[in-house]
Amino acid sequence: MTAFDTLGAFIERLDQDGELVRVTQPVSVDLELCEVADRTMKMPGGGPALLFEHPVLPDGRRSEFPVGINLFGSERRMAMALAAPTLDSIGARITELLDLKVPDGLMGKLSMLPRLMEVAKFPPRMQKGGTPACQEVVWSGDEVDLGRLPLMKCWPEDGGRYITFPMVITRDPKRGIRNVGMYRIMQTGRSTLAMHWQRHKVGAAHWREMAERGEKMPVCIALGGDPASMYAATAPLPPTVDEFIFAGFLRKAPVKLAKALTCELEVPAEAEIVLEGYIDPAEALVMEGPFGDHTGFYSLADLYPQVHVTTVTMKKRAVFPATIVGRPPVEDVYLGRATERIFLPLLKLTTPEIVDYHMPPEGIFHNLVFVSIRKEFPGHAYKVMNALWGAGLMSLAKVIVVVDHWVNVQNVQEAWWVALNNIDPERDVRFTMGPVDVLDHASRAFSYGSKMGIDGTRKLPEEGFTRDWPKVIEMDAATKAQVDAKWASLGIAR
Repeated sequence: MTAFDTLGAFIERLDQDGELVRVTQPVSVDLELCEVADRTMKMPGGGPALLFEHPVLPDGRRSEFPVGINLFGSERRMAMALAAPTLDSIGARITELLDLKVPDGLMGKLSMLPRLMEVAKFPPRMQKGGTPACQEVVWSGDEVDLGRLPLMKCWPEDGGRYITFPMVITRDPKRGIRNVGMYRIMQTGRSTLAMHWQRHKVGAAHWREMAERGEKMPVCIALGGDPASMYAATAPLPPTVDEFIFAGFLRKAPVKLAKALTCELEVPAEAEIVLEGYIDPAEALVMEGPFGDHTGFYSLADLYPQVHVTTVTMKKRAVFPATIVGRPPVEDVYLGRATERIFLPLLKLTTPEIVDYHMPPEGIFHNLVFVSIRKEFPGHAYKVMNALWGAGLMSLAKVIVVVDHWVNVQNVQEAWWVALNNIDPERDVRFTMGPVDVLDHASRAFSYGSKMGIDGTRKLPEEGFTRDWPKVIEMDAATKAQVDAKWASLGIAR
């Protein structure tokens, strides 16, 4: 499947495939657009992608920028965005790369060259010559007016209008490593924004380092670009991994970058809109929020750094990408689903006994994780729980349920059926303390609270279980075959 180089090309393909609805009627960016999107996202299968061609700004003017939303809001569209037949096929590519064992002999080594050459294609490339598409139009100085952009107020008690689908580009001041993250950003003025940098995020670490040095921090906020880069901004990558390299791997082609006009950061050359600016650590933090968040509850207002936007660049016919979060399911279900499937091989790399895992939408990703394992020894389930709680942002998982290898954890009903049958609550439930998501309003302290691990595996004698373990009820193969042969004639199938 061919990668999409631009958001516009992706939208056009969605339109051709009947995946897109063009909304020609004017719709307000204050609440109304969110309500339309939310109803759509809760349709079976995630509903269609939407392009609002005439969004209405708070002052009643029609925005010059159409709004694309729910573009990634189905498993099929998510796979299309990443130029893959299925999300699991990306995980299979990662598994193959991780298995780069150097064979013996000259011919064996030569046979590895195609795979190594593929890796060499991943790093982004700077555009050479000409004006990058993302800089066809430039607003600078007094021309900068964020009120012209169709930023949404999503929910009634939100503290303001928000950018909800950005690529926030920063650079580690010590090591020079670029980071691309996705954070909500609230408009605070004609040329100012409040950056919601949670303490666990890499961008926040860069800001703290710059603040300690007393140096202004350059920031670029890219909106749109190739779909793989837009997804990569959401991916839980290690701080040393460049998201644009990861996007290049996903799309099997390098991401094209361009130098920003006012700082040394690089931005996607095919971004729809780029906001260039800085954060001054000498300035007081500003109030951001409340915000109707992906938990389905409002996150409270708090103090965050202010971004001064000095320059806005864009394509001549730019599309403004957006999403909403709120009570599940919404579009982020499918972004999270992609992360789940793509990162399974990396979890297996450090915890090879894992067969599969699933983060159901009802658990809003970090509240509930089902894990199936090949159990080999007493306490194996607890070993896996602790390994996951020590793995990057998986450390925020509130509840981990471990079951045996044969359980289909993608089927939440099956996973709960097995786990609840297999536990003695006092024996098989463990509690521990650790970091939790900053949006967890139930934790005993901000970003710190308890976690629960449930061992839903078959118990071994060494674990204190001395009774006979029962078999799962299953019909024998011969009877199944007999009924299969006559099923159509029974008049039951519809």
